[in-house]
Amino acid sequence: MSDTPHAAARPAAPPSDPSASAAPPVPAVPTVPLGEALRFWLKLGFISFGGPAGQIAIMHSELVQRRRWISERRFLHALNYCMVLPGPEAQQLATYIGWLMHRTWGGLIAGGLFVLPSLFILIGLSWLYMAHGNLGWVQGLFWGIKPAVVAVIAFAGWRLGSKVLRAPLAWALALASFAALLAGVAFPWVIAAAALVGVFTAQHWAPASHAQAGGATADTGGHVIDDHTPPPAHARFAPRHLALLLAVGAALWLLPMAVLTALYGWQGALTQMGWFFTKVALLTFGGAYAVLPYVYQGAVDHYGWLTATQMIDGLALGETTPGPLIMVVAFVGYVGGWGAAEGLALSPAAAGAVAATVVTFFTFLPSFLFILIGGPLVESGRQHSRLAAPLAAVSAAVVGGIAKLAVFFAAAVLWAPAALDARYAASLGIALAAGVALFVFKRSVIEVIGAAAVLGVALNAVLG
Repeated sequence: MSDTPHAAARPAAPPSDPSASAAPPVPAVPTVPLGEALRFWLKLGFISFGGPAGQIAIMHSELVQRRRWISERRFLHALNYCMVLPGPEAQQLATYIGWLMHRTWGGLIAGGLFVLPSLFILIGLSWLYMAHGNLGWVQGLFWGIKPAVVAVIAFAGWRLGSKVLRAPLAWALALASFAALLAGVAFPWVIAAAALVGVFTAQHWAPASHAQAGGATADTGGHVIDDHTPPPAHARFAPRHLALLLAVGAALWLLPMAVLTALYGWQGALTQMGWFFTKVALLTFGGAYAVLPYVYQGAVDHYGWLTATQMIDGLALGETTPGPLIMVVAFVGYVGGWGAAEGLALSPAAAGAVAATVVTFFTFLPSFLFILIGGPLVESGRQHSRLAAPLAAVSAAVVGGIAKLAVFFAAAVLWAPAALDARYAASLGIALAAGVALFVFKRSVIEVIGAAAVLGVALNAVLG
């Protein structure tokens, strides 16, 4: 009879059973082969058109719904963190998922392949622009694209404004940002002031609602990384690992800057590009359109690396290539390097390629570090609710920045000449048609830009 109570108590595991430990088991690395993941990230780097919304939708469709590598909830949890960070959220999301699945190398592969195809394509297009920009068909290409870009910027401002300008305070911040930037106030000061306003008026901001990925559906289970899959060992916070990453990140910034300074001096073109685009990387809240006024102020007005017309042409190129729109900085670097070729003791083409690579490295280095350093904290379930009000205020100020950018590009591209001619009428017509396609018919940006490019080449051949 004394055996019966012991039999009832038998479900308790013996001490030698590993499952008896109070600590949760460390899960194995998710079972997606690294080679298969690499092929997907490479493909994504060549098809990631449509800006961050389109890029995030592609990843959601492929990774959540079709391949089932990560669940809906885990995908959105990662996306919410990336939306808080400065930098391109789609590229950071790819880095996060790659890191979660395959450790640091997985993150570097996913984030790197999101950027590298665009870099190589832009280097080739920038060379074509600088070396053969006087060819008729090239001129027609840019002549058609630039009016469409005005409509694209206006559409981006409207789309963001419809989401964040939901209170009088938000409207006031947007208008104040627009006025300050028109008056010549530097973009970083505008963003800093908006963040402070958000801190001191937090009670007036409703909690930010994070947009769901396009076509999001309820999770039905069966993902490699499911809702309840515990963080793998490498995704658990460890102070020693954090210290190592901080040291490596500092070295990855300091060593290239030291080399550039030793070779060309602190005032050298490449050194100043590295310094300037590091600041750009830390200010890219709200997407590339938000930081472009700051890029323009620095690259055109302060450093003179390129002209206002070239800056507009660079944005047109950026709209036609895959990858994050902030990759327009590669064009800025290429043109600046081309002009500084003599001081760099390189051919113009080589100097442009080196400068584009330097600019891209310093622009995206912080994005990788934000994910690799912050990822374990996010996986541990920490929330960022305290940042909601400052982020909402910054987003409202960003709308004003985009509006200022739209006015600037419209003035540069569509300002009426002294004598109205057929070419001006055609440019105005392309801009209006692009606006109708975007606002009314909901066509994608790449479709609108592609159609405008074809129209530009055709009309340029007809009008001469």
